[in-house]
This record gives sequence, structure tokens and C-alpha cells, in this order.
Amino acid sequence: RIAAAPALIDPIFLNTPLLRGTALDAALGATVALKVETLNPIRSFKARGAQFLVSQMSGSPHLVCATAGNFGQGMAYAARRRSWPITIFVGAHANPMKVDRMRQLGATVRQGSDDPDELHDAADEFARKNGFHLVQDGREAAIAEGAGTIAVELLKWPKCFDDIVVPLGDGALLGGMARWVKAQCPTTRVIGVCATASPAMERSWRNKKVVSAPCDGTIAAGITVGTPFEEAVTDLTGLIDDVL
Repeated sequence: RIAAAPALIDPIFLNTPLLRGTALDAALGATVALKVETLNPIRSFKARGAQFLVSQMSGSPHLVCATAGNFGQGMAYAARRRSWPITIFVGAHANPMKVDRMRQLGATVRQGSDDPDELHDAADEFARKNGFHLVQDGREAAIAEGAGTIAVELLKWPKCFDDIVVPLGDGALLGGMARWVKAQCPTTRVIGVCATASPAMERSWRNKKVVSAPCDGTIAAGITVGTPFEEAVTDLTGLIDDVL
């Protein structure tokens, strides 16, 4: 399904640049390649998974999701392409530029708690009450599969990388990329990176079960997780090599 996903994703999000020869080479004593996922209409990779998920759905559902900002933009973009209604829950102090972009893409935005667990609960309750379709990043396999297309592009490199380092929030990006990388280059180490102030995913991966942890505030709001989804933890267990 990862291999099939690019045909169902807007090309503007695909085949993103791979920077080489940056200052990191000298600083780290290594050859570092940087995959740039910000040169697109929402400045994030999140539309890859959102579009692939929506492509697997039928009818004209009213979608609901909770987001720190990037996933909501991706879902709004995907919903607009199909003229589907979508309601997005964001924290009270969510990035105003991202909130405005969601609205520009046609989404109805509701602001709620800055606590990610409480925000997800509010979106869940709203969807249940109205009979709408709740989408949760980290639980939907198709979202991870869409994100895995980044790894497909990375492995066009002439040889396998020694290490691939991936931001770790809800786990969809890391899970999708690692699934492809380990199938094609099993010796490549795949490493997730959490924010120090949001360690729940790192602790859950090490304990092989869901572990909640408080989010003490970080500028990396897009990878803030209070209580991971069990599906995400299960997907990463036995697949990736480390979490920092």
C-alpha cells in the first residue's frame, strides 16, 4: 500500500528535495542528507497521509479530527479536494497561522484545551454526538502508509543509509517510514526523536505498552503527545532501533 500511495497523493507533495553538503557534515563528521518537507501548500508532510486515507474512504462523510496544526491542515486540504465537510479541533493557543490556513481550506475550526488528550476527547465526543467520522492520527494505517512515501523517495539514494532519523509524535510518520526502510534496507538504523518535554512515546516504546506522560511545554507542538494510541506503540515495537 505504501508503494501504491503516490498515485493517490497530489504531486505537489511528492519528490521533495534532499539537501546535501550542509554545515551539519562538518559539525557531525558525517555525510548528512536532509529531506525537506516544507515546500508545499501546507508546509508539512501531513497531507501525504491525509490524502491517502481519504482516498480509501467512500461516500461524503463529515470528517472530524484534533490537531496541533499540521495534521489539521493536511486533513483540510484532503477534504477540500473532495468537497467534504470537516470540523477540526485545535488548542486555545494553537499557531494562529495554521488555524487561519485550515479555515482558508474550508474547515470549521473549534478551539479547546491545550492538553492534547483533552482535545482528542472533545473531538471524539463531538463526532459521536453528531454521527460524524472521527480521524485520529496515529491510529489509521493509511495515514502511516501515506507518510511512508517519504521513505520510498529517500531510498532512491544509490545505497542504503547507515541511519535515518525521524521526528516522533503520534508515530504515523516513523511507523510508515520504518516499515518501508526495514523491508528494503534492513541494516539501516531507524531512530525516532521526541521532544524532551513530551516523552510519552519514548517511554511507551521502551515499555512496549502505552505510558502517559505530562507535556511540560515545548516549541515542538506538532510532536506533543500525552497518551499515545495503542496502535502506534504496537506498530513501532520491534520495528525501529531507538528513540531519543
